[in-house]
Amino acid sequence: MSATLHYFKWAFVVTVVGLVGAFWLGWRYEDGAGGAMSFLFVGLVLAVLEISLSFDNAIVNANKLKTMDPVWQHRFLTWGIVIAVFGMRIVFPVAVVAIAAQVGPISAVTLAATEPEEYARLMEESHLSIAAFGGSFLLLVGLSFFMDRDKDVDWVVPVERALRRLGSTRGVVYVIAVAVIAAFGLLLDGAERWTFFESAALGVVVFIAVEALNHLLDGQARAVDAARGGLGAFLYLEVLDASFSFDGVIGAFALTQNLFLIAIGLGIGAMYVRSMTIMLVERGTLSQFRYLENGAFWSIVTLALIMFTQSLVHVPEVVTGLLGAGIIAIAFWGSVRFNRRNPVEIAV
Repeated sequence: MSATLHYFKWAFVVTVVGLVGAFWLGWRYEDGAGGAMSFLFVGLVLAVLEISLSFDNAIVNANKLKTMDPVWQHRFLTWGIVIAVFGMRIVFPVAVVAIAAQVGPISAVTLAATEPEEYARLMEESHLSIAAFGGSFLLLVGLSFFMDRDKDVDWVVPVERALRRLGSTRGVVYVIAVAVIAAFGLLLDGAERWTFFESAALGVVVFIAVEALNHLLDGQARAVDAARGGLGAFLYLEVLDASFSFDGVIGAFALTQNLFLIAIGLGIGAMYVRSMTIMLVERGTLSQFRYLENGAFWSIVTLALIMFTQSLVHVPEVVTGLLGAGIIAIAFWGSVRFNRRNPVEIAV
């Protein structure tokens, strides 16, 4: 138990500091102990929301990190988490509002501090574009995993085998993704439809660009410069983390309009994701639980479809979190059952 807790020591430190900050914000904005306790509670809920939405993120991060150069592993787990916490949880919401309101970043921060309701409204107006972009990127991430011809472990056997066979046809992953995007986009009307298609197309382009850069840099790393090995994977993980974060950032505004409280709550959650990632890599947990990775990618596909669905109807964030965590829990239990039935194979 103590060995496990060791991985989460910095997450615990950030939790304490963050909750103290949330209490102080509540005292300052609500002018009293009642408001301070309210902010403290919302901060805790946001942290739990972020953790529940990010189990699959930690598993996918660990899967990618185990093949990265140790130097780039360290860079992702240090600088990468800084980008994740400050970039996605603070800079991203500010940038969205700055673009939507056509104001400078300082004015956007001022708006968040002085007119949180207006700030939240502008964020909500950008939700369609964010959902289409993030959904298309995550859908391609999930489909690419299941349609990889070198994949050798199937959990949902009939479906995963069929997808792997389809993967032998070049470019079919994009055909399926475009078909899904078109199915959702055609349910929208007028300007919303084209906003959805434009944002989804951008998500596809970003996925293709990151994948191409990943293969280019990592393929040349051995012959040219070992320090470059992992840059493509680093960028891939950063874009992936951003896509995972969209849902949490937007959903957070349903609980509070205070940007700074959102940053605290989601930042605490992001630190636990980092800790889980390190533990999964160092303990080799993915190799011990055979279906855990498959469960994570099914969760990613589910999240992508939920993001697309949110362009049509509101899906509560608690539903998203419970579905993702539930799929991974079932995959974990399936792995435990497999280990019990195959002790010799696991020992080998």
